[in-house]
Amino acid sequence: MTGFTVYPAIDVRDGRVVRLAQGDYARETRYEGAPLQVAQRYAAQGAEWLHLVDLDAARAGGYTLAPLLGEIARTTALKVQTGGGVRQRDDVARILDAGAQRVVVGSLAVREPDTVLSWLAEFGSERITVALDTRLDAGGAWRLPVHGWTETASETLDELATRYADAGLRHLLCTDIARDGMLSGPNLDLYTYLRATVPTLAVQASGGVSAVADIAGAREAGCAGIVLGRALLEGRFTLPEALAC
Repeated sequence: MTGFTVYPAIDVRDGRVVRLAQGDYARETRYEGAPLQVAQRYAAQGAEWLHLVDLDAARAGGYTLAPLLGEIARTTALKVQTGGGVRQRDDVARILDAGAQRVVVGSLAVREPDTVLSWLAEFGSERITVALDTRLDAGGAWRLPVHGWTETASETLDELATRYADAGLRHLLCTDIARDGMLSGPNLDLYTYLRATVPTLAVQASGGVSAVADIAGAREAGCAGIVLGRALLEGRFTLPEALAC
């Protein structure tokens, strides 16, 4: 498969670079370096893309990282996909105007798919990334928890992903909640299943990466890219090593 993209990730909370274990705000790890400095370091190491998440906005709404996004655009050549707290059409327009290449829409994509489909039609398939966090239930179905993962949507992952693909979505970021921030390896079975179910989507793997071999595994599973968070921040491998893979 060609065109595989490595997305180093920066999650920002209270102006700091952090990671959450399984999305739990009470299980936060903070890392050295201001977000802009980390972005510049990734750019200097050869990254073409950056995955930037506003954790404060993800909880409260109202994307707050536009100034940081502008500084990244001004001082690096990074292409940025970013989200967190995207609730309104104007949020999408404002983030794109601030310099993002793609806007990531997560919980709203599950709760209000018709709204997000209208944005997809307006802004185009290269400007929207739908992010679906999923969890395998006891019956073997991939479910879509919402509201801080305390409730579950009626549609399954494959049903909603198919709906978006049929409407022209190109970029899907999918995270197995059980693997997120746990360094236990990405769920390659999930991505193989997704690729078979919605072959037109460019699937980005996310969650669990701990070694360079995990990147190769995601590519072999048919993913178009992979998001790297904690493993990079903790030096389990270098970004040049990841890019070389």
